[in-house]
Amino acid sequence: MDICRRNNVTVTGRSDGPVVVLAHGFGCDQNMWRLIVPALTERYRVVLFDYVGSGGSELSAWSEDRYASLDGYAQDVVDVCDELDLERAVFVGHSVSAMIGVLAAQAAPERIGALVMVTPSPCYIDDDGYLGGFTAQDIDELLAALEANYLGWSSTMAPVIMGNPERPELGEELTNSFCATDPDIARVFARTTFLSDSRQDLKSVHVPTLVLECVQDVIAPREVGAFVHAAIPSSRLVTLDATGHCPQLSAPEATARAILDFLESL
Repeated sequence: MDICRRNNVTVTGRSDGPVVVLAHGFGCDQNMWRLIVPALTERYRVVLFDYVGSGGSELSAWSEDRYASLDGYAQDVVDVCDELDLERAVFVGHSVSAMIGVLAAQAAPERIGALVMVTPSPCYIDDDGYLGGFTAQDIDELLAALEANYLGWSSTMAPVIMGNPERPELGEELTNSFCATDPDIARVFARTTFLSDSRQDLKSVHVPTLVLECVQDVIAPREVGAFVHAAIPSSRLVTLDATGHCPQLSAPEATARAILDFLESL
């Protein structure tokens, strides 16, 4: 299958510029980056794509076996990089895609030369000495509610994840994005996301890394950002003056500026 069609790949910006790959999180697609893409395309070649099962990807290519682990999504990243013959690209991953980027860099180190982690979380469940933001019971209840009534869960949870209640249009956009995802595919992606534990994988990161966190984020609290930063010696931690889990939508100018500052330092 044509990888560019399978993953709905879009390439924009300067054809001769350094490459930046933008990867969306759970329940989303490449459209979530639209507010920061213009700031990047002036100097960079920007690659956007949808994971199989999301957005405009080829749904026929999805299988539960492959996407029941983050490795399946990381393989999507490697496939796109191979198809475009990318070298030393900067991978920008939102939410769970931050950890997917870590796995992709392990699998194909020649393809990814730097990482930008936007509101990352290597593990969502609290553990001894680690605050992930949720108890195991919280996650069990979240997944049970999602599986019982995905559309109802989306309408309730998306505004909470987005934050910024004074701007309800943001929560509505995320709700619509969630609701556009096939419930069976969303169920698998959610379990893969919220039950993942990539803390040990952070030790494999030896490329320049930017960790972007928000002042307040119910999905990835600041303790998580501090953990990721401490686990990656080559990382830089920036706290955006923003709230919620999707600063590329709620604070696009600040998000773009932080990413550009990092890119210019490479």
